Amino acid sequence: MGRKAMAKLIAILFLAIVMTVTLIRMERSGDLPPLPGSEAPARQEDPLREGQRRCQRMGEAAANDAYCLRIWGETRDRFLGRAPAQSTTTPSREE
Repeated sequence: MGRKAMAKLIAILFLAIVMTVTLIRMERSGDLPPLPGSEAPARQEDPLREGQRRCQRMGEAAANDAYCLRIWGETRDRFLGRAPAQSTTTPSREE
């Protein structure tokens, strides 16, 4: 290796070490902002989600439970972007 290449390699290693030490010190002192995604945003209690979890724990019995059927209907309406009043089916005409 030539002297220039060796000097460049030493300079790069020196800068990498200095940057690493600086980041470690900043992290320990709290000067760094939190990393994105490291903190989970505070979530509000969602009664629909709690109902879904309850029905999930019920297993097959949930298919016959009126509460679970209502929860699944609300979930479907939310997913499709419909208001609860829009989801009601119109009665079929009997002739």
